Amino acid sequence: MKVWCAALADEVSSWPRAEARSFFGFTALYRGEKIFAALPRTRGLENANTLAFKLDPPPPRLLPALEKDSRISRFGKDKERWFTFALSSSADLHDVLEWLSQAYTAAGNRRKSR
Repeated sequence: MKVWCAALADEVSSWPRAEARSFFGFTALYRGEKIFAALPRTRGLENANTLAFKLDPPPPRLLPALEKDSRISRFGKDKERWFTFALSSSADLHDVLEWLSQAYTAAGNRRKSR
């Protein structure tokens, strides 16, 4: 998982205005000043193979895919903005990268951080 998350952080950090920062045992991914994902570094979320991404709010066109994908669950106290993705193999990397891309795009569309 550490190797997968390091590779994801390296890839995402190459995107315009994206940056990876240490954050309480996680690698937090930002677009400008807006956080859009958290990858485990020394801590886990739901389990050791889970990372989180933020869609604030989730675009209606993505809701069916979010609900259908068994690797994704809602996360956090309000469960409206944060989602987790459970990686189980390297085959999941393509899909999680697509969700990180959606979260990155959404972070660029938000007017203010919450």
